[in-house]
This record gives sequence, structure tokens and C-alpha cells, in this order.
Amino acid sequence: MHQNNTENNILGWREWIAFPDLGLPLIKAKVDTGAKTTCLHAFEVESFMQDGSEWLNFKVHPHQDDFETVVSCTAPVFDKRAVTDSGGHSEERFVIKSLIHVGHWKQEVEITLTARDNMKFRVLLGRNAITAGQFMVNPAKAWLQAKPVTNLETQ
Repeated sequence: MHQNNTENNILGWREWIAFPDLGLPLIKAKVDTGAKTTCLHAFEVESFMQDGSEWLNFKVHPHQDDFETVVSCTAPVFDKRAVTDSGGHSEERFVIKSLIHVGHWKQEVEITLTARDNMKFRVLLGRNAITAGQFMVNPAKAWLQAKPVTNLETQ
């Protein structure tokens, strides 16, 4: 795989992420090379059947330290799997697929859903997205990518 070493392919330790399919505003994400899969904060996750497929309704607090702003999302279930966090605790999580934007890069990736209210960042950008975007990470820098342009208003 050809690796492009331009500034457009370098992530800082935190970046802005857009989830246009989910109707979310821009979210600050921690770039986490230790996490295999990208993870999104979600609560009140409820599954339902639609046209013979399992779907999810869930809510997101998209902004750090803001528990009043709530966005309701709907997505089809892609998978359900056991995920072990950095503390060694394993939990079964729903996995969805959704388009994400990081800088000018856009792609559909797998995203696990879990409650992250007690964590500073609402999103962990995992290796699945870092690798798919052929990004390198500079952990000494932040905000190296331009904010993704979306038609959703940021707050």
C-alpha cells in the first residue's frame, strides 16, 4: 500500500470528526492507536426490528462536559462483539457502520457504541479508521486536520 507522507495524512493526538449519516455535529475525538475500532459515546441504546433487520435507536452527548445537548440517532446493527477496554474490562457492544469525515478524508467504518460520559472524549478514533485513511499519527501535535465541512451546524 502506498503511503502518502504529506501533511494531509498526519493526525494529531486529537482531531475533529464528523458523522454525517448520524446527524451529529462535529465531535472532538482522541486518536487512539491502541483501540482497534473507532468508538462513539452512546446511551439509552435500544434495538428494534425493521424490515427483518436489527436497528438501534441511541442518544449521544456530542460535546465535552455538556450533558444537556442530546442528539438522537438511528442506525442498522452491523455486529455485536466483545470489546476489551484499556483497563482490561470486557463488554459486549453493538457495532454500526457509518460514514466519518476526518479532515478531507471520508469513509464508512465500523464503530462500537458505549457509554463514555465519564470520559473526556466522546469519540476514540481507532486503528480501523487510521489505517483506512492511511494516516500517520504525531502524538506531540493536535488539530492537524482541518475541521470537516458538513451541512450540520456545530455548536
